[in-house]
Amino acid sequence: MSPASRYTYLGPEGTFTEAALRTLPEAATRELVPMVSVPAALDAVRNGEAAAALVPIENSVEGGVTATLDELATGAPLAIYREVLLPIAFALLVRPGTKLADVKTVTGHPVAQPQVRKWLAAKLPDAVWESAASNADGARLVQEGRFDGAFAGEFAAATYGLDPLVTAIHDAANAQTRFVLVGRPARPAAPTGADKTSAVFWLGDDHPGALLELLQEFAVRGVNLVRIESRPTGEGIGQYCFSIDAEGHITDRRVGEALMGLKRICPKVRFLGSYPRADEVPPKLRRGTTDAEFTQAADWLSRALDGRG
Repeated sequence: MSPASRYTYLGPEGTFTEAALRTLPEAATRELVPMVSVPAALDAVRNGEAAAALVPIENSVEGGVTATLDELATGAPLAIYREVLLPIAFALLVRPGTKLADVKTVTGHPVAQPQVRKWLAAKLPDAVWESAASNADGARLVQEGRFDGAFAGEFAAATYGLDPLVTAIHDAANAQTRFVLVGRPARPAAPTGADKTSAVFWLGDDHPGALLELLQEFAVRGVNLVRIESRPTGEGIGQYCFSIDAEGHITDRRVGEALMGLKRICPKVRFLGSYPRADEVPPKLRRGTTDAEFTQAADWLSRALDGRG
């Protein structure tokens, strides 16, 4: 297939990322290519080798996936086209014939460890954990005999010839991971009424209330932030950028004006896209924040400037 029909994802085969990607209807007609890391998956998009990449960005237990946040904030610009929410539960995958008492070493993605820590302490308190590049890669390492068990999706067992010794492992009920489909910058899809807008911004200078000033650009316009995280810029201790997800679409007056407010006072703002919310939950708008009320206020100002009262 041509690059236009190719999607990359955090591999190898059998990851939760692949499972999330396969929930998209268009995945059935795309060539799905596993990559060794989040940067590799996104670089394939930047280099024109793939149309889009699906990567994890947030976990309900562990928080933001720093590799994805940093890649979206640096390098050639990319855009988020859509998001996927996937319920997460782990299975302990072992080689056939392995019993729980035989498991002395375990592996999995670093984000998996906080989600199974209590189970490990209760069931395998003496097992030694070592992180793998992905949960599926951990399964591959078990297949090769380098570890006794891997925490991965139960669906990965068949791919690597392993048995799911224990299933439905999770310390937090209803755990989810959020994934984003990322492509090259393009005009955002039309608003649906239940959208998110993502951006990264940098502080101009560090002074008391600097972050508050930026957040007020959203607050005074009634824009709810559903996620905000700071990430070091690499330029020295205390130098940070901020990654945010806001309710609404850039074409919504309240959201567009908030982003313009950021641009006026920040040295750099990177727009990452407006896209449909996976949960389809519309925002609850306060009085004075609808597009109609913004238009009415603009009309009032025009009449005042024209001397029409």
